[in-house]
Amino acid sequence: CIRDRIPSFRVGCIIDGERTVITTRENEYFKIEMSLEGERFRASLVPKAAFELIRVDAVFDYEYPDGAKFFGNGYQAWTTSREYSAKEKMRDVTPAAVGPLRKAAGISGDVRFVEFPKERGCFYSHAYTYIKSRTSFDFFGSLSERQGFTVFYADMNRGYLTVSKDVEGVTAVEECELFDIVHFSGGCDEVFDKYFAAMGIAKPRIDRMSGYTSWYNYFQKIDENIILRDLNALDPVKESVTVFQVDDGYETFVGDWLDHNEAKFPGGMKNIAEKIHEKGYKAGIWLAPFNLQRVSRTYKEHPDWVIKEHGLPQLGVYGWGGAYTMDLYNNEAREYIRHFFDVILNDWGYDMVKLDFLYSQCITPRRGKSRGTIMCEAMEFLRECCGDKLILGCGVPLGAAFGYVDACRISCDVDLTYSGKYYNRLRVNNEIPSAQNAINNSVFRRQLNGRAFCNDPDVFFLRYSNLEFSREQKLLLGGINHLFGSVLFVSDNAEEYKTEDIEAIKKFFARPDAEILSVDEENDVFLIKAVIGGERKSIAFNIKTGRSNIAEVLGVK
Repeated sequence: CIRDRIPSFRVGCIIDGERTVITTRENEYFKIEMSLEGERFRASLVPKAAFELIRVDAVFDYEYPDGAKFFGNGYQAWTTSREYSAKEKMRDVTPAAVGPLRKAAGISGDVRFVEFPKERGCFYSHAYTYIKSRTSFDFFGSLSERQGFTVFYADMNRGYLTVSKDVEGVTAVEECELFDIVHFSGGCDEVFDKYFAAMGIAKPRIDRMSGYTSWYNYFQKIDENIILRDLNALDPVKESVTVFQVDDGYETFVGDWLDHNEAKFPGGMKNIAEKIHEKGYKAGIWLAPFNLQRVSRTYKEHPDWVIKEHGLPQLGVYGWGGAYTMDLYNNEAREYIRHFFDVILNDWGYDMVKLDFLYSQCITPRRGKSRGTIMCEAMEFLRECCGDKLILGCGVPLGAAFGYVDACRISCDVDLTYSGKYYNRLRVNNEIPSAQNAINNSVFRRQLNGRAFCNDPDVFFLRYSNLEFSREQKLLLGGINHLFGSVLFVSDNAEEYKTEDIEAIKKFFARPDAEILSVDEENDVFLIKAVIGGERKSIAFNIKTGRSNIAEVLGVK
């Protein structure tokens, strides 16, 4: 327990142009004021002179119980998140990436500001964490990421728990709160209920979305005929569908959102929304609202709108041949973003926007703001732009998304091959698409579902073409999404569905009658104990092979 223990502090900063670390709570540059009151730890920095911050650590002694597991919450929606035992080691980006290549490999991750553990028994977690023992969950969570991202570092070998604040880029000129951390012990549901109550996060406005997205069958190769064909093909399961989402590929280039591709969508995107509404569904559409493809019209006309790093445009996304990121603090860029949201939501009539690659806004601290401050202000701005329309977040640091999105991806993209492609074997970074990783995150981030937002575990598949999944693997992915998620989307041509597929999709889209009692994982084998339909059940699966009994337990074929 850390409640009654006073931490030691480390303040990484730049003074007179020199990087240094100060370990005293009061000195000629600042003092740290702190309080430990019951379940809450708070600390603020009061500067005596102006200087630039980098990172502040509060280091607590912590006695890890025998056999305990530490939960490592990944940096953003796609990042691997799981429980670790003391004998394990976290997976870094590929060892082949050193120097500038490391930043490149980890462009969507946290390599710029996290001190990656080098030994077994040392781990870290973003925004919140827990230490699970045989008897309880010992939970720690940040109540705000607005001053900077919070990272919890566990050293299970030496008995330390360090709470770290990424405040790189912030100039200390006035008092600022560094930490506002809560600590709860109890059952899994108990501690997570207390956490979100302490943050004042209201339950999501919606409790489930089910339907279709175009991405995983066609990627950018969509057109009006494909979209309308798949829209009509869902008729056999119409009563189970609530949302039909058009993904990437309708626009000419990423960033030129109002320049729809007239050759592919001659009727326009407003027409598509109207056709979706005629079916009784909400109309969803995908955007990467901060990004401009290098060949986009918008970037060519407004190169001054994008974030610069060392005087050059900062690459925010490798996809589409590379895309830059519009600077949230450029007034013209802000107005452009406001405008296209207004047209898409209020003129075209879309009800839900999936907002992707949001992490790109906060890769680099700037304008005296930390990454966490930038990301929180970005999410606040997006909610302001969207009003009361539904937001499905994606590629976003989760702590900054709490309270701003209705639903959020909690996993990486799935892949069309269950076992993964060559880039999975290369282990480039911890955000690479993978069906196994999506299943893993759906299980280990289950506590966010219905508390922070509706969990989106990404799609499941039932089709027979353009896919390398066995039937057993399809049903495992669909079953896990059904039990642990609240956004249930397929990405199939439903014309291919057989009778058993129609029955399976109805089952997976339906709200589960299930209570998860416990989850344990050892050597890639998961054991889930739950009450399903009023009966105690056990679900076992091997995440590597996809072998499982979940279809039998849920009664699907």
